[in-house]
Amino acid sequence: MTEPAIRVVGLGKSYATAAGDFPALKGVDLAIAAGEFVAIMGPSGSGKSTFMNLLGCLDTASCGDYFLTGRNVARLTGDELAAVRNQTIGFVFQGFNLLPRMSLEDNVALPLVYAGAERAARRAAARQQLARVGLADYAASLPSRISGGQQQRVAIARALVNSPRLLLADEPTGNLDSHTSEEIMRIFCDLNREGITVVLVTHENDIAAFAQRQVRFRDGLIVSDAPTPRTADAAC
Repeated sequence: MTEPAIRVVGLGKSYATAAGDFPALKGVDLAIAAGEFVAIMGPSGSGKSTFMNLLGCLDTASCGDYFLTGRNVARLTGDELAAVRNQTIGFVFQGFNLLPRMSLEDNVALPLVYAGAERAARRAAARQQLARVGLADYAASLPSRISGGQQQRVAIARALVNSPRLLLADEPTGNLDSHTSEEIMRIFCDLNREGITVVLVTHENDIAAFAQRQVRFRDGLIVSDAPTPRTADAAC
């Protein structure tokens, strides 16, 4: 049997508070196959953001195991986790997180700087990914000179520049109008068709409808896990 892209077993996370430990995630079990497109949903405080932070190796679990393409990253050191973040995972955030004084090309190339790539290789890779999201002619522009939708495209290009196997998106359309949101989701669909595993956090049903599967959290637990109903307008 093929190893899932993601498999978590008894994954939990607690935070220390004045009133004692607060369990934000309570022993979750979940598997996501390579090449799946999964939407993570739930109300504020449900544990979905904590779960995504653990998947992205931005935080460490209090208990349980997290296997990323068969490797138990819950047992890695801080330096090892940083290497996984840089080499295996691409991140797209609601707020774009572009550096305002750097060109779009330099923003996209930033992960390659951390990876130690040479400038010529960084430039070529950044331009390739900008072309992939339809912004080849904007490489020298600053983020302030383009629209919010274009900025999110740049953020996607940056997430792809290291050729990740897993793309994590946290409310990537939260700051965008409905038309631009659909354009961004079409990009995620195209990337998923190319074989990239996509895990998306959203609270919007119309955005979750682009995914193949929807996993809902409540009070730190998974309360439902089902294929997305296919409708006439369902996108991917």
